[in-house]
Amino acid sequence: MRPRRRDCLAGAAALLAGLGPGRAAEPGLYRRGNDADPETLDPHKSSTVAEAHILRDLYEGLLTYDNRGAIIPGAAESWTLSEDARTYTFALRPDGRWSNGDPVVAEDFVFSLRRILSPATAAKYAEVLYPLRNAAAVNRGALPVEALGVSAPDARTVVVALEQPTPYLLELLTHQTSIPVHRASVERFGDTFTRPGNSVSNGPYRLRDMVPNDRITLEANPHFRDAARLAIPRVAFIPTPDLASAVRRFAAGEVDSLADLPGDQMASLKRRFGPQVVLGPALGLYALAVNTRKAPFDDPRLRRALSLVIDREFLAAAVWGETMAPAYSLCPAGLDNYGTPPETPGREALPIDNEEEARRLLAEAGFGPGRTPLRIEYRFNTTDNNRNTAIAVAEMWRGLGIETRFVYTDAKTHFAHLRDGGDFDVARMSWIADYSDPQNFLFLLASGNDGMNAGRFSDAAYDRLLAEAAAERDLARRAGLLARAEGILMRDLPWIPLMHYRSKALIAPRLHGYHPNLRNTAPTRFLRLDA
Repeated sequence: MRPRRRDCLAGAAALLAGLGPGRAAEPGLYRRGNDADPETLDPHKSSTVAEAHILRDLYEGLLTYDNRGAIIPGAAESWTLSEDARTYTFALRPDGRWSNGDPVVAEDFVFSLRRILSPATAAKYAEVLYPLRNAAAVNRGALPVEALGVSAPDARTVVVALEQPTPYLLELLTHQTSIPVHRASVERFGDTFTRPGNSVSNGPYRLRDMVPNDRITLEANPHFRDAARLAIPRVAFIPTPDLASAVRRFAAGEVDSLADLPGDQMASLKRRFGPQVVLGPALGLYALAVNTRKAPFDDPRLRRALSLVIDREFLAAAVWGETMAPAYSLCPAGLDNYGTPPETPGREALPIDNEEEARRLLAEAGFGPGRTPLRIEYRFNTTDNNRNTAIAVAEMWRGLGIETRFVYTDAKTHFAHLRDGGDFDVARMSWIADYSDPQNFLFLLASGNDGMNAGRFSDAAYDRLLAEAAAERDLARRAGLLARAEGILMRDLPWIPLMHYRSKALIAPRLHGYHPNLRNTAPTRFLRLDA
């Protein structure tokens, strides 16, 4: 199989080399490769990075990011924090406008935060806002939405009250869950308020048209306060889940940037495109979620055996071309408010040296020579990198006598299946941190977080440690509590960490202003194109 793969790569390289000069670009249009077609453009029902890139151009929260990943004022021009660190008061800009000309007012944020936390919205990402006072109770229907800790004393003032001091609150307010929506449009159009012609946004761009699986085109919002300074009048988000095809389109001049690249082609890509290949830091996790609600995958011994024989260094280097880093923990190193993450056993030895221990654990779980073989259904969303990862992992498991069957779909279908409680054995999961804090990784596996915790892992001690950490004001003690919580995950492995992300992009010479950063943010408003 591997020689044939090399032949394919050689053929692809030859094709790239023969494409010649790029096609002429349409003046003023930034053709932006995006990870996938969005499942939704409703900020309160979104959950993916592909959606976040689009929403960041359409809308503006109280705070936002610049193109270097720094938090900057957004719809709010300033803010203050109370002495007990539990109340933020934001002053809105006087010139904030929606794309239909309506003023952006404080009540827009009150309505929007209540909307995402209302049980009726069924937001998969609502739990990320639980630091707001009464947010959890509101989201579970125990309190009315009016009890949420957000208020508008006047048209230009938004007050956000918290359950406890939250070190990452400002960063949280840059997230798509905190984006305001236009109340009149939501009430008039219902679920169709995101369609072209119905959509009203408050960011630098507005929705122009949408062609599923082809492109979503935005145009400058003439009512945005900095509209005169937008260097790019139009941006088309083009879904590029097939990375090899995406590279060919980039080489042919059909797209100006790609936000992901085929890891197994990195060497040839660097030779072909030189400095147009841009690698950078990232806060993200690539893992395998295991369905802990069904036998035999509810047995932690089986999950440890699966983890022990995975060669993460091989995956990161050979499959992903060193655009990933091997992961033995859920949290990557270098997070704010944390120390060195606890790791799953096995790093100190080669995977082949772990096979004896893995066989012992499998035998204890009821599998081994002379018994019915363990059969695993491995689900993933289709990209070249994900497919090659699945094949490599299945080969590693085959040494234990495990039979692996693949089920693969597009990203939209894959993640919707998992979020909606669909059946699976093992499934590819990815997570890009919303803020640089261990809580943003560890909350994924809290009991009741069904939108993210696809395998329905539940552990009372784990939940208790997260709750204690949330109430702890001393950052060092908080870090210790969170490390103990992660230790439970690394012992029981409801998610098997494989790799931590690095950002990787292709940037055409005509595109300027892109700077790789930890947040992997590049809002179009800060970029420019050559004529």
